[in-house]
Amino acid sequence: MTRFLVAIPVFNEERYVRGVVGAVRRHAPHVLVVDDGSSDRTPEILAELGGVHVIRHGRNRGYGQSMIDAIRYAARQGFDWLITLDCDEQHEPARIPDFVREARRDDADIISGSRYLLAHPDDDEPPADRRRINQTINLLLEQTLGLQLSDSFCGFKALRVSAVAGLELDEAGYAFPLQFWVQAARAGLRVRELPVRRIYADPTRTFGGSLDDASSRLVHYVDVFLRAMRRPAPESVAPSASVVCGLTQTG
Repeated sequence: MTRFLVAIPVFNEERYVRGVVGAVRRHAPHVLVVDDGSSDRTPEILAELGGVHVIRHGRNRGYGQSMIDAIRYAARQGFDWLITLDCDEQHEPARIPDFVREARRDDADIISGSRYLLAHPDDDEPPADRRRINQTINLLLEQTLGLQLSDSFCGFKALRVSAVAGLELDEAGYAFPLQFWVQAARAGLRVRELPVRRIYADPTRTFGGSLDDASSRLVHYVDVFLRAMRRPAPESVAPSASVVCGLTQTG
């Protein structure tokens, strides 16, 4: 029997965490929350919920570290697939069954949500800088790795645990996707995209520090990408490994 774990990285999400976790539990029996050093009421709310496994960082370590910890936990606990989504109501828990269905097709290792693959009449307009950076990174990934993505930053994903557990991931911050995609391509992992709604529930949310400046953020992303490209591939990964990309046109 295929086992699925849904993981939610959180940081100071007292406004959303109760509702999001409750909605996720309606679609998934196994839920992990990675609390990345929240200093608001998030830890108290999680303690009240019960029935959810929680990993808590003593200090804020970054989105990427939360993802790394979720992958490691899924591997240790013997889960077959890890579904990740954010806790800011930008991802719809009701779409979890769609990721489960696509995973059961067993023809991909990564099913990556895309907010740009298909237009939805209720989609929110993305901040211009985020769209521009996403498009720039999409082009970079295609030209260097042959990885054809319409949305390289969506956190709504299904990951085959056995395929991603062996990746040497250590990028702790928001640039985690850049390292992730380089290593996924080198490992020859099969990637498909699944359309999801484009929702910006809180347009005032920021990255923090210098990353709030779009130019600085893009420079940082490219720097992490270049460092990932210069890093020697594990010996177990053949140099000729290729990425198989496809699109799932269901909405």
